[in-house]
Amino acid sequence: MWAYQKRLQYPVNIKKKDLRMAKLLITQYGGSNGELAAALRYLNQRYTMPDNKGKALLTDIGTEELAHIEMIATMVYQLMKDATIEEIKAAGLDPHYAEHNKALYPTDANGVPFTVTYFATTGDPLADISEDMAAEQKARAVYENLIDLTDDPDVIGPLLWLRQREVVHFNRFKELFEYYDEMFSKKPQLKNQSQQSNFMDNVSQGINNLSQFLNNFNQEM
Repeated sequence: MWAYQKRLQYPVNIKKKDLRMAKLLITQYGGSNGELAAALRYLNQRYTMPDNKGKALLTDIGTEELAHIEMIATMVYQLMKDATIEEIKAAGLDPHYAEHNKALYPTDANGVPFTVTYFATTGDPLADISEDMAAEQKARAVYENLIDLTDDPDVIGPLLWLRQREVVHFNRFKELFEYYDEMFSKKPQLKNQSQQSNFMDNVSQGINNLSQFLNNFNQEM
């Protein structure tokens, strides 16, 4: 499934400590619009795509989001490297230090831990892809906000690259949405075939159960 190359997608080489920026940037690791939520969202949704075209795209983008997690984690680590206790306190990271020392932990910029409620899988391809497009746009906006909050070119470079990948992903999801929307409009029976089959099975079972109940009831009467 994966061909792992032991290098980051985009080089990260931050030379200056900036604990304030580390505290903000961590949101793209464990925040609601961050890379961890994106990776899990796509790698879960891929299973209920109706064909290999959708499965392949969700797998490809979900896998790339794992690489983006690696980039964000590297950036946060480098921004905090060699920080003193006094610097950690001054940046308001002492609660993090108390729980995790300098270890990475997925939270948002406010320190709220990651939760799987940040993403959904409905089994409906159009609904899921709509969420994916929105997620990419929100991630793009957060990267732009983060770029506004720093003047370090070593930080801005990777953030700009990550921001551009969100744009690319949005466009790929948009193409997939339009492809499925057209396909379902021509052959609506293709949409949610498995769900429809399960629904009819459940209805049939329900009717059988009701018939059995009525037969038993009539016999008792």
